[in-house]
Amino acid sequence: MEKTIQTDSGIVIAPVYTQPVPMDEQPGAFPYTRGIHATMYRDKLWTMRQYAGFSTAEESNKRYHYLLGQGVMGLSVAFDLPTQIGYDSDHPMSEGEVGKVGVAIDSLEDMEILFKDISLEQISTSMTINATGFILLAFYIALAKRQGADLKKISGTIQNDILKEYAARGTFIYPPKPSMRLITDIFAYCSKEVPKWNTISISGYHIREAGANAVQELAFTLANGKAYLKAALDTGLDINVFAKRLSFFFNAHNHLFEEVAKFRAARRMWAHITQSLGATDPKAQMLRFHTQTGGSTLTAQQPQNNIVRVAIQTLAATMGGTQSLHTNGYDEALSLPTEAAARIALRTQQIVGYESGVADTVDPLAGSFYVEALTNEVEEKAWELIHKIDAMGGAVSAIEQGFIQDEIAKSAYRYQQEIENNEKIIIGVNKFTASDQVTPEVFRIDDSIRTLQSERLKSLRERRDNAAVQNALAQIRQAAGTDENLMPLVVAAVEHLCTLGEIADVLREVWGEYK
Repeated sequence: MEKTIQTDSGIVIAPVYTQPVPMDEQPGAFPYTRGIHATMYRDKLWTMRQYAGFSTAEESNKRYHYLLGQGVMGLSVAFDLPTQIGYDSDHPMSEGEVGKVGVAIDSLEDMEILFKDISLEQISTSMTINATGFILLAFYIALAKRQGADLKKISGTIQNDILKEYAARGTFIYPPKPSMRLITDIFAYCSKEVPKWNTISISGYHIREAGANAVQELAFTLANGKAYLKAALDTGLDINVFAKRLSFFFNAHNHLFEEVAKFRAARRMWAHITQSLGATDPKAQMLRFHTQTGGSTLTAQQPQNNIVRVAIQTLAATMGGTQSLHTNGYDEALSLPTEAAARIALRTQQIVGYESGVADTVDPLAGSFYVEALTNEVEEKAWELIHKIDAMGGAVSAIEQGFIQDEIAKSAYRYQQEIENNEKIIIGVNKFTASDQVTPEVFRIDDSIRTLQSERLKSLRERRDNAAVQNALAQIRQAAGTDENLMPLVVAAVEHLCTLGEIADVLREVWGEYK
């Protein structure tokens, strides 16, 4: 009996692929299967980002200067849990979490320290922030104004993808409807004030980290993207304007060929989704995406094996046509990455970019019978899931009904069962294990950071004009019950030194919290 081999998404892999696939599609042309630019990396490599942020703004600023000195092309900011869910560092809910999984940012003054001696006009910044994305964007805009930057020139991305928080990650604050309102407010505001800013990074990364397979990651991400398009259209925004500033954030796992197929299918599917909703401008039809190598694929056992895993995932992302990439440190299953691990992760991208030949031709795996067939199969299975979600009333309804969460949970369970039954081999975990485990040096964050941040907040509240603060917060409170765009009011509030927690709390009062 012939052995059956399949991908994690359940796609059966044939022993050999011989059927030619028509290859009349060209890079840079609809439906962009082969890439959104005609020349891809032949003219310019992808943006090499390193995700960093920990402890205080001062400590993170040092890491950013280090990374820039090592050849990073764009910064990517990680925020601590209190910042992500709208609590100041001195709030009781923040205890034990300040500065742990990212940098603590409570006010415009913290943001100013974070980017000390870094010109926002000269650098592209990605901020992984969702429920409080509107506040962090306001801090960034206010800081750019303080620096004297031309807001029309500042560029970067906020993740701002709340639907995947309900489905997979959990750092939401408000109910779905007002959360979607914040997102469309950002779309409208940025299209006029900061036109080069990517207003959302629709994220499959965290969906995959929660246990989804490649097909589910693709389907659920595009279904969420479709929901954002429809929400913006419902408020009267022009798809040919706002869709140009939408970007995506995908995961890269170890199955090199399925990952490449996923990225190629994603572009093709998004082109058809945007076109079906009225986009006629090619730039509004293009799926631009950032990739991060798979955090959940890293093992605490034999952590140096992760260097090889990250290299394979780097090849998948670049042969799949990513626009920017973050590579994980080999020690991240144990702690935040050390400087040594961050440097190896960056060098991995640089070696692939400058030494491997991957960048020499557009879509290097195009025309492979296997990759073309796999691209078609990934697309077909993803459409099946999207049609199911559409039949439920779209992504928001599918999340409210628990469909997406259940599908991810089932997939995660299946994957873990396969590892435990030795059906799926993880080197160093269930095969080729070693008794003499070597644990590398780990990066630790001191709990005293909370005291430091609390003292800083106390000083800020004593120095600022508190009457102006209360007035700014009152304006946000009042506008939250209307259709007025909240972004100009939030920018004004942070300029008056309102804190992140104060702004988040005002909206908690009006909208409540989602449970």
